[in-house]
Amino acid sequence: MLVNAANLNALRAGFKTTFQGALSQAPSMYGRVATTVPSSTKEQKYGWLGKVPNVREWIGPRAVQNLQQHDYAITEKPWELTIGVDRDDIETDNLGIYTPMFQEMGMAAAAQPDLLVFSLLKNGFSTNCYDGQYFFDTDHPVLDANGAVTSVANTDGGSGAPWFLIDASRALKPIIFQKRKDFEFVAMDDLKDDNVFKNKEFVYGTDARFNVGFGFWQFAWGSKQTLNAENYAEARAALAGMKGDYGRPLGLLTGAKPLLVFPPSLESAALKLLNNEQGTGGETNEWKGTAEPVNCAWLA
Repeated sequence: MLVNAANLNALRAGFKTTFQGALSQAPSMYGRVATTVPSSTKEQKYGWLGKVPNVREWIGPRAVQNLQQHDYAITEKPWELTIGVDRDDIETDNLGIYTPMFQEMGMAAAAQPDLLVFSLLKNGFSTNCYDGQYFFDTDHPVLDANGAVTSVANTDGGSGAPWFLIDASRALKPIIFQKRKDFEFVAMDDLKDDNVFKNKEFVYGTDARFNVGFGFWQFAWGSKQTLNAENYAEARAALAGMKGDYGRPLGLLTGAKPLLVFPPSLESAALKLLNNEQGTGGETNEWKGTAEPVNCAWLA
């Protein structure tokens, strides 16, 4: 192949098409547990997470519910992936090896949000959220019906493989995926580029800007206990009983089925719990069909 502008343009178009096809068709799971929030700044503050608005009887003047402020912000991070194509490979038409490389580039770009979101969920037992507590903790501060601070748990601890019961039906899911810029295909393939002159290499890459953070901890229960009927029942009861400030019930688990999110190592236990007609002792399995199983390889 002659290395000229026309052929390089055609080559770039082919690489880009391969990349975009893999990027758009790659499976993605992060949207199940994360709300995408567009961002126009490098750092975006989420101080309003400290307050869930509550409807009240209209007696007298309106009561403006000022959102409680917390110093919680998500700072964007830049991401990139770059592939070099040797000039000799173009001249000798040895380009077949690069098609799977650009497919993998697209799949890796598509997987990055999944990796970030589920890594954050997995690390929620040791990572702070907006109220200064670990996202999965036993002492989140909440105001009771009398306005006194009380502690609320969204975990029962444990030391095994983590699993999560999540109400993902609300406007804000437990994880925030803050997106500034989608992955975009770029190229340095002009014959006059320094990389071509010095290294006889044409460079193709992709880059994006985004990051993840925590939303409302009340919408998720995290456990490292054994995934069985007893601990699942505790998780459901705790999540259904979650309240906002001043004793306001949040009404969780009343809409669409919650998600039971687990790593591959817990697939058998999860499917037995949610699919079997009978429990381990031969009794009727009351939990059959009560959650949607989500087997997540990113939690492995």
